[in-house]
Amino acid sequence: MYSVKLKKGKEKAVKQLHPWVFSGAIDRVIGKPLNGDIVTVTNSQDGFLAYGFYNDQSRVAIRLLEWNAEIEINEDWWRSRIRNAAIARKQLVDEDHTNTYRVIFSEADFLPGLIVDKFADFLSVQLLTAGMEQIKPILLDELQNIFNPKGIFDRSDASSRAHEGLEASSGGVLSGVAPPEYVTVKENGVIYNVNIADGQKSGFYCDQRDNRRIVANYSKGKKVLDCFCYSGGFSLNSLRNDALEVVSVDSSALAIETLKRNIDLNDLGSKTVRLIQSDVNKQLRAFRESGELFDVIVLDPPKYAPSRSALNKASRAYKDLNRLAMLILESGGLLATFSCSGAVDISTFKQILAWAALDAGKQVQFIGQFSQPADHPVRSSFPEGEYLKGLLCRVV
Repeated sequence: MYSVKLKKGKEKAVKQLHPWVFSGAIDRVIGKPLNGDIVTVTNSQDGFLAYGFYNDQSRVAIRLLEWNAEIEINEDWWRSRIRNAAIARKQLVDEDHTNTYRVIFSEADFLPGLIVDKFADFLSVQLLTAGMEQIKPILLDELQNIFNPKGIFDRSDASSRAHEGLEASSGGVLSGVAPPEYVTVKENGVIYNVNIADGQKSGFYCDQRDNRRIVANYSKGKKVLDCFCYSGGFSLNSLRNDALEVVSVDSSALAIETLKRNIDLNDLGSKTVRLIQSDVNKQLRAFRESGELFDVIVLDPPKYAPSRSALNKASRAYKDLNRLAMLILESGGLLATFSCSGAVDISTFKQILAWAALDAGKQVQFIGQFSQPADHPVRSSFPEGEYLKGLLCRVV
């Protein structure tokens, strides 16, 4: 096996079981490992530290897998890790009411660069590291053994693969049959049509499952604005909980069309709902100009800060978005606002909301806090996995 020696004093994070070794921590590489090969990581005195995937194209040069020198990383090791993740999910999710959830969450499940989402009888897979590309046949076979899906579809994100020096994935069927244009799933008893092949990310954002239900509890008899609505998770839950009116906004025509289908699927066509295809910031300004107000507003934007280098720009974008929303809330109205940027921690997010309130001339009370659900666990030695956070705010 190839080995990588770290610079003196750079082994602390490895000993604390953090799964990343950055290229700047490496003293030298012994041998010529290919990207995705497993290497032995040693300290400056050649003492064993861990095994991990190597990649000289990535800033994260080694993604650690195993800290026990006596354990061999072989086919059985991989299959065991995949099974353990799948078993944990089955203990966490009530499949009588929810048959869409995250099966494997990369580093959080000790499988760096592998994300697997379940959509009823189909699986959606993202292979984001060179190491995972190398073991693709094993992982596909084990997923087939565990879930016996009708098909496994590739939704590997091109930009993430580029960081590993990988070519963009062509997508398509990895195993079994291709999914239909829409796969019907259920979450908390709500039915959705999910477009696995063309929908955002892996096809559906199952990380908001708990938060959709929580927000719906505040929607009865209220006028609700769902921004960045996508396939309508917050909208549908609010409608089912007898919201007075729901207004759903998204820039994507596919998202609006999917939400229309989902309203019909759940027999909610008799409810008062408006679907608006528009840029959210532009539409918020239009509501402000027309004087239209709402009782509850949901802001679930895309990732504004993909890295810490983008934090300042992202903070300004979050502040302006939330300022606009506060200006069209009834006094005492509720704002459920989210960030899926890992670089934005909850303390920073609270500060952004405080700045937005000052600019809007409003006062904000934080009355609740949102997070990612149990099928998106946060590993204690990898706090970077805690990416989704949200605040429930009372705005006066």
